Amino acid sequence: MSNYANLPAPSPEQGLNRYLQEIRKFPLLEPEEEYMLAKSWVDHHDTDAAHRLVTSHLRLAAKIAMGYRGYGLPQAEVISEANVGLMQAVKRFDPEKGFRLATYAMWWIRAAIQEYILRSWSLVKLGTTSAQKKLFFNLRKAKARIGALEDGDLRPENVQRIAHDLNVTEDEVIAMNRRLSGGDASLNAMVGGDGDTTTEWQEWLEDEDANQAEAYAEKDEMESRRALLAEAMDVLNDREKDILMQRRLQDQPVTLEDLSSVYNVSRERIRQIEVRAFEKLQKRMKDLATQKGLLAQV
Repeated sequence: MSNYANLPAPSPEQGLNRYLQEIRKFPLLEPEEEYMLAKSWVDHHDTDAAHRLVTSHLRLAAKIAMGYRGYGLPQAEVISEANVGLMQAVKRFDPEKGFRLATYAMWWIRAAIQEYILRSWSLVKLGTTSAQKKLFFNLRKAKARIGALEDGDLRPENVQRIAHDLNVTEDEVIAMNRRLSGGDASLNAMVGGDGDTTTEWQEWLEDEDANQAEAYAEKDEMESRRALLAEAMDVLNDREKDILMQRRLQDQPVTLEDLSSVYNVSRERIRQIEVRAFEKLQKRMKDLATQKGLLAQV
């Protein structure tokens, strides 16, 4: 699909607002027009048709990507990953199934974003339980609901309420909040200053107080974990990756029944794939860590 090279791409230099304005120039498609373009791509590999399908849904990808702010990752990169998921959706879309491309594309867009988050954060550090994954993707939303988005540790009463709402322990809430508050936060993230002013987080850093040797060591460790996870993900095929993302990394996990309809297999088969994919990922990470002498990080 060579025409994908002509897609507008978000970048820090361009600015998010300019990118959002640019993608609004692409018209939305009527159902009949969408169907004919999709048929043209499926039957004749018409790249112009595929390009129109993608560009007409760039706003959808951006909207979904904006829902993943707050993980300390560059928004331009999150949107770019969302666009990759959108392209995959167009590539695999079957117009004869009877539903709109947007409905199908949402699955692929979210999966692409979540895989990017997994590559950027250490899966092992986040824990291995479904409840901990749910906590990771819901903590900021829970904090926003009770007005507790300030930096630093949460107040005891807020910890207790969030733990109750998300059905996790108070210790898990505290640990995850510290990860999200001080982990891979973007240096360009805006934070509160004196009075009503805001500034970039990097401007609050003081060189004279920094232990640079320790900082470099921590950076090296984080990069090693990221590389380890990215390499381990290759052990999964596309279906396993998608099902693992949808079941374990959604704000509200997709049901087995819904996924069974998408893949045209039984609910039990989806469950088996999910469990097997997670076990494969864990085993691969441990094997790679052993080979690379990084077992302590796993």
